[in-house]
Amino acid sequence: MDANVQEKPSLPRLGEPAPPFEAQTTHGKIRLEDFHGSWLILFSHPADFTPVCTTEFVAFAEIAPELRKRGVELCGLSIDSTYSHIAWVRNIENNFGIKIPFPVIADLNKEVATLYGMVMPGESKTEASRCVFVIDPNGVVRAMIYYPLTTGRNTQEILRLIDALQTTDQHAVATPANWKPGDKVIVPPPATTDAADERMKAGYETKDWYFSKKAV
Repeated sequence: MDANVQEKPSLPRLGEPAPPFEAQTTHGKIRLEDFHGSWLILFSHPADFTPVCTTEFVAFAEIAPELRKRGVELCGLSIDSTYSHIAWVRNIENNFGIKIPFPVIADLNKEVATLYGMVMPGESKTEASRCVFVIDPNGVVRAMIYYPLTTGRNTQEILRLIDALQTTDQHAVATPANWKPGDKVIVPPPATTDAADERMKAGYETKDWYFSKKAV
């Protein structure tokens, strides 16, 4: 390989362990392993004291109680200092009446942002994109969502995603498009012709041998 060409870091992949890190936050120093046994939503934002990011922090704070009920922790990140983070979350509380209950990683050296592929040079070389990583209690990456700098996230969709993943784990099923809690789920399709024959008389809501739903 050309010595002048730097090898790109390996980025997280679905179904593989999340990259470990240790970082300073608004709640003190944390490590990824501190969240072992809990679900974690690790998300990045471009910069403190910006309007779209402020709306997102308010929205994340609003769903934090629902996430806690589901055993999910939140952790934010941007390429700003701890002092900037502290000033900003205080500003949000003063101006919007919302207390930010989760830690925010100060990543001035871009160490964590680089591990997780949060910086998109085509958009900005100095700001993190709006990334969301869902990490399960075993430290495995279960979902990744990337938004451009100009588009604020839908936190209700993130809450729905958590519900879908936890339902999948609990019942060994899949969830259809636009699924929400209370809707029927997808039964995994049979893998043999005999099983396909049995599926047609298994008592599910079946359209064809490969497409069955059930309530959970």
